Amino acid sequence: MKNKNTSISVSKDIVWPVLAGLLFLMADILVFSIDVKSGIILACFVLIFFLFSVLYYPYYKKKMTQETMDFLFEQSRVQNHLIKELPLPYVLIGGDGDIMWYNQAFEKILNGKNISKLQQMFPELDKNLLPSEMNHAVSHVKKEIREKEQEMTCFYKIEFVRIQMDSLIDEETESKSKQWLRDQSMIAAYIFDQTMLKMYMEQNENQRMVVGLIYIDNYDELLDNVDEVKQSMLLALTDQKINKFIQNISGIVKKTEKDKYLIIFQQKYLEKVKAEKFHILEEVKSINLGSSGNMTLSISLGINGQSYQENYEAACTAMDLALGRGGDQAVIKDGEDISYYGENAAVVEKNTRVKARVKAHALRELLESKENVVIMSHKIPDPDAMGAAVGLYRLGLSLGRKAHIVMNEVTISVRPIMEELLSCEEYDEDMFISSDTAREITDDNTLLIVVDVNHASYTECEDLLEQTNTIVILDHHRKGKETIKYPVLSYIEPYASSTCELVAEVLQYITTKPKLLPVEVNAMYFGMLIDTDNFVNKTGVRTFEAAAFLKRSGADLNKVRKMSRTSMDSYRIRAKAVSDAEIMYDSFAIATLVGIGIDSPTVVGAQVANELLDIDGIKASFVLTGVEERVYVSARSIDEVNVQKIMEQFGGGGHLTVAGAQMVDVSLYDAKQIIKGTLQFMKEEGDI
Repeated sequence: MKNKNTSISVSKDIVWPVLAGLLFLMADILVFSIDVKSGIILACFVLIFFLFSVLYYPYYKKKMTQETMDFLFEQSRVQNHLIKELPLPYVLIGGDGDIMWYNQAFEKILNGKNISKLQQMFPELDKNLLPSEMNHAVSHVKKEIREKEQEMTCFYKIEFVRIQMDSLIDEETESKSKQWLRDQSMIAAYIFDQTMLKMYMEQNENQRMVVGLIYIDNYDELLDNVDEVKQSMLLALTDQKINKFIQNISGIVKKTEKDKYLIIFQQKYLEKVKAEKFHILEEVKSINLGSSGNMTLSISLGINGQSYQENYEAACTAMDLALGRGGDQAVIKDGEDISYYGENAAVVEKNTRVKARVKAHALRELLESKENVVIMSHKIPDPDAMGAAVGLYRLGLSLGRKAHIVMNEVTISVRPIMEELLSCEEYDEDMFISSDTAREITDDNTLLIVVDVNHASYTECEDLLEQTNTIVILDHHRKGKETIKYPVLSYIEPYASSTCELVAEVLQYITTKPKLLPVEVNAMYFGMLIDTDNFVNKTGVRTFEAAAFLKRSGADLNKVRKMSRTSMDSYRIRAKAVSDAEIMYDSFAIATLVGIGIDSPTVVGAQVANELLDIDGIKASFVLTGVEERVYVSARSIDEVNVQKIMEQFGGGGHLTVAGAQMVDVSLYDAKQIIKGTLQFMKEEGDI
């Protein structure tokens, strides 16, 4: 093809002398018609021009052809030279992954190593990442290299392009070599060094500003218990520790209120703060001026927002989570991702009831604004969920509203309460409804009250959350990532022993106090009794005050005790689970039980977890109950281990000492191995 083009080019070059000769000939004819002598003279010159052109043409043609070919060959050599010395590493790979050819830039990357496959140089590459026909692929890899006695990490982007050999072969001729080429598969790999780009991106990331908030959780409570002389000293020491903490990360801190601080620092210090696990939390708690309690902090950070305003809003949201989880912890919000740190102390109980009174008034207004009230709890309801639902049901009836409780399954733990309620003529037949019925009656004129749960996926009927815009949450579990969105009223207090305790307080602040029936009072008292393990765990002053209110309202302790009794078969199952429990690190007890044939297996699992804590040396217990395709985990501790942090690894939650989680599509054995592996990892990391 190149020779044809060259011939055409040479032929075009000889046209111009021929055209010039013809022009001279026409001019000669014209001159000859005017003057014969002049025409003859001019004809001689034209003849000489033609003779010279004919004689010179072979030499001219040879020279032009030679120059043209020299140019073409020189051009090919330049192209080969450019590809060979191209600064961009370039590799040709066969279909089987073997390296066929590479340029000098890639040779520098090899650094003297002799390799046959690209995967030998970049182990992260997979043969399956190579592009299929008519496609290309991009991979990002990194490589550790040693340069000038220093180890460094280089980052590369590799773009693979499949070469179609048919387009490079002249179809007019055939040969064995050309057929061999046609059968080959070849891939061109372009390697882009992105190390500097990665470094600049990291520098830009590190220079981003982190906006944070620091709140003193128990400011008012501590100052009430400290004399005036020590108050100023306590606040001065707190300010000093907070300022020192921020100075160590080259940040700024501004005290916005008596117990609130605004902090700003560069994101490059964030990993340092996380590695130190927010040691400021423990340092502030170490301040002891003889008061009855220790000061605790809540810290929230907002990162990776598009503006300072977004980071500040993220920090505010994170602070709501920290306070909702009981304080004494740090929460980092990065977009939708949320991380928790600290939270190794018991939740500080609030002695004031101002919040309960405000929530009670707000709840009454919402009840009066809607015609229907639907109350639901979590799946497989327990006595606390049942008692809270019954108390709010009575509140709805007292305000003249039609109320319903969503319940799909009656477990053995709530069956005594259900039997008493159903035998009472005071209640309508539709007091308890199924999820299907709830979906039919729930609309924009319905007030949906969720009790004893704040995870949307754990509710009895998640669809109801989408059918009404008026949602109220009453719960004593710490907030997690999956908290129900956009409630009009949220009363989540992790300090409370149970949801029944919160409902009992709310009922006391309703202007027109509802007249509680004995069965309703017993149900609420029973819920408190179970969640506190007979008033042993998570009990505070307000817990006993709520219990006293229920006792004054007619709670029958003998009937409540009869409700809590279990069958002999259930007791035997619990005893076997305790005896077969595995002990890790002489501190953690792990037991399993199969839920088939057991009524309320999760309740039995929770009972086993509580009983394991009665064994000397056990700091935390984990009981795994297999029910169909799910494994329910009940976690308990006394005060040294935060089981909520452990359960959050599996999407669960709860409290510092009482928590739980669910595992889907996993066997009981595999779930146990996962728990053991998590405990081992967290133990090694110092998180437990």
